[in-house]
Amino acid sequence: MKFKSYILFLLLSTSLFAQKVTTSVNTTKNKIGAEFKLTLKTDVDTLSKVKFPEAKTFGALEVIQSYKVDTVKNGARYQLIKNYGLTQFDSGKYIIPKIPVVINGKTTFSDSIKVEVNDVKVDTLKQKMYDIKGITEVESPLGSWWIYLLILLAIAVAGFFIYKFIKKKQSEPKVEEVVFKTPIEKATTLLQQLERRELWQKGEIKYYYSELTDIARNYIEEEIHVPAMESTTAELIEGLRKAAKQQKLKLSNETVENLEKVLKQADLVKFAKVKPLDFEIEEDKKRISNSIVTIHKSIPEVVEVDDELTKWNEQLKETARLQKLKKQKRVRIISTIGIVLGMLMLFVLGLIYFKGFDYVKDNIIGHPTKDLAEGKWVYSEYGSPGVRIETPKVLKRVDASKMIPKEMQKLIKSMSMFGYGSMIDDFYLTIATTTFAHPIESGADEALDKAIEGSLKTIEARGAQNIVVKSEEFETQKGISGKKAYGTLTAVDQASHKTQKLYYEMLVFAQQGGLQQIVIMHREGDEYGRQISERVLNSVELQTAQE
Repeated sequence: MKFKSYILFLLLSTSLFAQKVTTSVNTTKNKIGAEFKLTLKTDVDTLSKVKFPEAKTFGALEVIQSYKVDTVKNGARYQLIKNYGLTQFDSGKYIIPKIPVVINGKTTFSDSIKVEVNDVKVDTLKQKMYDIKGITEVESPLGSWWIYLLILLAIAVAGFFIYKFIKKKQSEPKVEEVVFKTPIEKATTLLQQLERRELWQKGEIKYYYSELTDIARNYIEEEIHVPAMESTTAELIEGLRKAAKQQKLKLSNETVENLEKVLKQADLVKFAKVKPLDFEIEEDKKRISNSIVTIHKSIPEVVEVDDELTKWNEQLKETARLQKLKKQKRVRIISTIGIVLGMLMLFVLGLIYFKGFDYVKDNIIGHPTKDLAEGKWVYSEYGSPGVRIETPKVLKRVDASKMIPKEMQKLIKSMSMFGYGSMIDDFYLTIATTTFAHPIESGADEALDKAIEGSLKTIEARGAQNIVVKSEEFETQKGISGKKAYGTLTAVDQASHKTQKLYYEMLVFAQQGGLQQIVIMHREGDEYGRQISERVLNSVELQTAQE
């Protein structure tokens, strides 16, 4: 009995051991948004099945990462380790609740753990505070240029098809009566067209005979001037015989009789519903064709004189034809261009309506400072003592000796200047570092004020007018103090005498016995210029003596 109890106790303890879940976190105190790493461990045998939960939240904490299960072999058993990344974006004290783990179909709960989320302390004395930035649209990785390219391609394709459509319409033959040079040419052409239609082969014998005899009657009427279309068969034959005598036509009786046979056969087909056999139809067709040719040959030939007037008329017709073709081509081109321009205009007007004129001006017409703001920026260090700064373009070294008054050059030991653009461009940026023969006291307000005053005089000497000056203290991210001057001025292009109003910002620092100065200018009211200026000034950092 004792042995059985011992075995039962051993099995029960093993089962309890196998279903135990150990709980831990890497830290119980963290900052807002930082990760708490929660670890669940269970020790099971090789045949056990363990299922860890997959949830988006554990209590008030959000699951930001569910890591893969790690397996550690420990003799004949396995230790399964599951990690979760948790976070919370509000400060306070929270509890990670008991988490259910299913082991061999039975649910076992982990221990609950208290954690604390603390605010991030901000030193407003050393860290400058800035206004909240507006919402910025996120463009696709390809940018928006490909959309305009597709639209322009679609308009180009539409223009091509419009051109082809107009050309096709112009080339379509107009419904005009075909003019033949001679009656015999007309008759033979109509006979050929009649045969190609295969009317009698399709069973339309009556219609075939009507067409066949009409061709013969028209020819006789036009060539011999006998009213054949209005005459009966007998009247036509009698009129043909009289005309032959009067016009001295060499017509045999056989020709006239063959023509008469076909006309009578046609009358029987049309009015008596007679259906000739195929070989009879073939014979009638030959009789009509031979009769027309014989009548044509019987007419005395008239020798035509090669008249220069006829040639001249032909040349005029050809010239008129060529001019008509050129006019049609001009109409096609002008119409296509007009339609395409109209489509482009509608597209631009649509953009102006939905996006605004500034959007169209900046994205289609182009905006120099927009290209600078959205281009690839460069972070570099200039001068000595160094100025570290982010700029839209690499700054080039500038010869500063021509800009410094002679009385000031005696006081300067060394000076380096780097710049981009000029006062008459859309954007202007210079960095100057100066060391003096007699070092100035670091951070001296009087020296900074004099440096600002001297820089403004230099700008004025270069053509600036109506300079408005405001100043305030400035501090870099690392707490280096300086002075900032800002305001507006009117720049005059001395070559063209054109003026434009600029907004300027100037930073001056006194460091290591010298001065470091940054000057930025852009057109007043230029939003992209303001964005560039803000980004540049926020990136300013100075080399210190310890570095």
